[in-house]
Amino acid sequence: MKQKISILGAPMWLGQTRYGTNMGPDALRSAGLIKRLEKLKLDVADMGNISVGIAGPGKRTGENMKNAKTVVNANERLAAKVSNIVKSGSFPLVLGGDHSIAMGTIAGIARHYQNLGVIWYDAHADMNTPQTSPSGNIHGMPLAACMGLGPALLKNIGGYCPKVKAENIVLIGVRDIDPGEKALIANTNMKTYSPEDVKQWGIVTVMQEAIAYLSERCDGIHLSFDLDGIDPREIPGVGTPVAGGISYHDSLLGVQRLFQSGKITSAEFVEVNPLLDRGQITAGSTVNLIGALFGEALSGDMRQEDSMQPVPRVI
Repeated sequence: MKQKISILGAPMWLGQTRYGTNMGPDALRSAGLIKRLEKLKLDVADMGNISVGIAGPGKRTGENMKNAKTVVNANERLAAKVSNIVKSGSFPLVLGGDHSIAMGTIAGIARHYQNLGVIWYDAHADMNTPQTSPSGNIHGMPLAACMGLGPALLKNIGGYCPKVKAENIVLIGVRDIDPGEKALIANTNMKTYSPEDVKQWGIVTVMQEAIAYLSERCDGIHLSFDLDGIDPREIPGVGTPVAGGISYHDSLLGVQRLFQSGKITSAEFVEVNPLLDRGQITAGSTVNLIGALFGEALSGDMRQEDSMQPVPRVI
């Protein structure tokens, strides 16, 4: 993993209906993210936040997509900035925002790789199209759009399509999957790990398998980490919590294993909603997860700022 990191905030909430994820990027900064990364002797550049337009919540187009124009325009801006970060030789670290921003993040990254791999850590598959979506919320559609499915408005963000192949995706933590998504996963034989799989085999084994699988076929691996992948009893500040998630401790071990692999080339952390949080638990825990991704070791109370120390990377 690169030692130069460019942090970019994407304060989006219009991909769903719970106000507050727009505050996620600045909540993570306030929880000490920059300081934590600088302690690891990393070259950290904070690029600020992209601008996101304003639209009334719940507004739909004729294609069952809420706030589509505003969401797409923001993702186009995000894609351009992320692409420039990659071209500069820096590691893109994107802070959400709801998960609709993955369309822009991946659009900006995938143009620089022949076969981008994606680890999608989430309670949801996010592979709906307007035809299969029960809600019309675009944060449930980004992975389908990146695969080249759904309306041109979404799948052509960044000016090209598709961004990622189904066989280059690994789903981890998924447990709330809509019927259309289940059919797509089955038809593509997509590699998937539920929380029950993690409990049975262990998070380290799951991550090692995911890394090995993607390393065989991909020249870069993007981590898209939705905080609702973790059990909501431990991570309360998310808009669409689903019971029975992966534990916070296992999630820390998992991202630490990703660091040790040296294979992750970009990352985003999404769906932090400070308005639904309790005492900054979610923001602080997310900073710990990001710290582990860049080399902090796990010790003591893993929500405390000084609880993690550098750990050597396994080459």
